[in-house]
Amino acid sequence: MKIVFMGTPEFAVPCLDILDKNFEVQAVFTQPDRPKGRGKKMAMSAVKERALESQIPVYQPEKIKKSEDIQVLKDLSPDVIVVVAYGQLLSQEILDIPKFGCINVHASLLPRLRGAAPLNFAIVNGEKVSGVTTQYMVRKLDEGDMIDKIEVEITEDMTAGELHDILSLKGGDLIMKTVSDIEAGHIHRTPQDHELSTYAPKMDKEMAVINWSKPAQEIHNLIRGFNPWPIATTKYLGGKVKVFKSSVLDEEASSPGKIIRVSSDGLVVDCLDKRLLIKEIQMPNKKRMTVAAYILGNSFEIGTRLGE
Repeated sequence: MKIVFMGTPEFAVPCLDILDKNFEVQAVFTQPDRPKGRGKKMAMSAVKERALESQIPVYQPEKIKKSEDIQVLKDLSPDVIVVVAYGQLLSQEILDIPKFGCINVHASLLPRLRGAAPLNFAIVNGEKVSGVTTQYMVRKLDEGDMIDKIEVEITEDMTAGELHDILSLKGGDLIMKTVSDIEAGHIHRTPQDHELSTYAPKMDKEMAVINWSKPAQEIHNLIRGFNPWPIATTKYLGGKVKVFKSSVLDEEASSPGKIIRVSSDGLVVDCLDKRLLIKEIQMPNKKRMTVAAYILGNSFEIGTRLGE
């Protein structure tokens, strides 16, 4: 089974690894090197790093639409193209190249949460189950026929980073099974019920600003869902505070955003219905730390409202 792999971030690496060990990965397509970090040094993608380690030819078109890039794919004549968080849309001409089609590994249980940030919004939306789905790619975003799924439980305190790592490994397991089934001729296609679809948009920092007039559980979900990026934020005495960890308390609230008390357990803040315990923060010009560590040399003004 000849495979061309298209992917970019760390999430896609386990899929590349397992395919490279069990099939013939002819080439890897990934995003061009980008400036990264404070120094803005050019950095290669996680998928490129792994491909080079495995001595797999790497292609990095800025836009995979040029005739020379399409010709490379035609010359390779892959049996299947596997796409995992590549970051570019494929034309119908490319979708038609591989013998068995283009297969995408998507980090949700389709048709729920199509789009750019499915695992984040599974947590933000308070869902109890997530997973990965393999699907045949079509021109419309994440609307292709489904092939197979693996479900994963979302626990009460799980962050998007933790779910990312679990789904990344499950994606590797699933694409191995899917490609093996294709090779054996045992593949099954299930059309998506588009009426059940939901959407997970691309994240930005504005989405991560905490609205204390929301229920405590919603805020807790937002904090988990945007950890490790873009990180939930709020204001305290005019400065921006990053919030990394929290839990919902079984205490009635009456004044959203108001700091009720602080201790080594954390910072207790009123929300719309219940109170939220903030456990880990990053104050302006400080390192990330627990509230317990922060109050050893600093204090919070009880009665002050966060977000103002």
